[in-house]
Amino acid sequence: MSDVGCFEMEEFMDKLQKIVKPGKDFHLKPLIMQACANMFIQYMCSVRFDYADESFQLIVHYFDEIFWEINQGYAVDFLPWLLPFYLPHMKKLSKWATTIRQFILERIVRDREQNLEKDEPEKDFTDALLKTLAEDETVSRDTIIFMLEDFLGGHSAIGNLVMLALAFISRYPEIAREIQKEVDHITNNGARKVNLYDTDTMPFTVATIYEVLRYASSPIVPHVATEDACISGYGVTKGTIVFINNYELNTSEKYWINPKDFNPNRFLEKVKLEHFKMKRTTSLDPEPELVSSHVSKLVPDKDGYVKHVRTNIPHFLPFSIGKRTCIGQNLVRGFGFIMLANILQTYDVSSNTPDQIKTYQACVALPPKTFTLSLTPRTSK
Repeated sequence: MSDVGCFEMEEFMDKLQKIVKPGKDFHLKPLIMQACANMFIQYMCSVRFDYADESFQLIVHYFDEIFWEINQGYAVDFLPWLLPFYLPHMKKLSKWATTIRQFILERIVRDREQNLEKDEPEKDFTDALLKTLAEDETVSRDTIIFMLEDFLGGHSAIGNLVMLALAFISRYPEIAREIQKEVDHITNNGARKVNLYDTDTMPFTVATIYEVLRYASSPIVPHVATEDACISGYGVTKGTIVFINNYELNTSEKYWINPKDFNPNRFLEKVKLEHFKMKRTTSLDPEPELVSSHVSKLVPDKDGYVKHVRTNIPHFLPFSIGKRTCIGQNLVRGFGFIMLANILQTYDVSSNTPDQIKTYQACVALPPKTFTLSLTPRTSK
């Protein structure tokens, strides 16, 4: 995952360097979405597409359109009997989805299916799906396409999350300076690029991503009670649809100090350096030596404490909980971290027209055509 993210960031940063005009606002979102799509496709399908590929650009745009639409909370999402009144809307979504599925079939699945070695171990998610298709007669090709569409569509969450983070950073430049301080320290002032193993030594960057998720208060998919139950004194009968009120959990003064303030530090705590080292170097990470070398860069305060991202906050559920939890949450956090850190390693982010930066309450999505930003290469570190 780290290798995939870092490779794509090299391609992304190279593309940025060619199009960025220092101090000039431009539409950054399409390129961010394409980079995120490539990370997902490479991770799950072992292929990637050129940013100039027009068919690729189109399906990434359609994915973004769909992500924006499904985050609007239309009444038909909860009251299916309203469907006849939403037919034009549904036809539009169906057109986008059909184009995406055709792309997946023609540009990913067909070649892989023809060259599939059934006796070889699966190298990625696509291999696993195609082997299931070949071995299980109850699985159809449509099922495979729908599953790939659903999983690959997860890249839209990352792209929108990164754009939201950049929006807050442009409003609060001190946030960017803190992240850049971490980046410069861990990379020896740009001697290398940031990778996924840097998360432990860049707690403020991770905390910024969490604060964006809290601030966005994205809607949570519904659950259904599988048995009669009692919640906070209220009777809930079997079959009842139950929503987690994530907006209340993320913005209530009962749970947060000054919840209207954008403050990543609320997700940080201090721990003893030795305790932290012991916990990380004895973990089940596949590359413990690499993790250990990164953790060794932590600088404790005079009392031997280092900052660490708080975990197990019971009222913070950005990816839901239980069986309906987001199965792609590690990809969202990991790829989001790599992209945000690498952008800020190279550029200062601002806007010449800050009034046009609009975010939406209780929504992690932004319109496909959204605000512009300005990137200026950093001159000193």
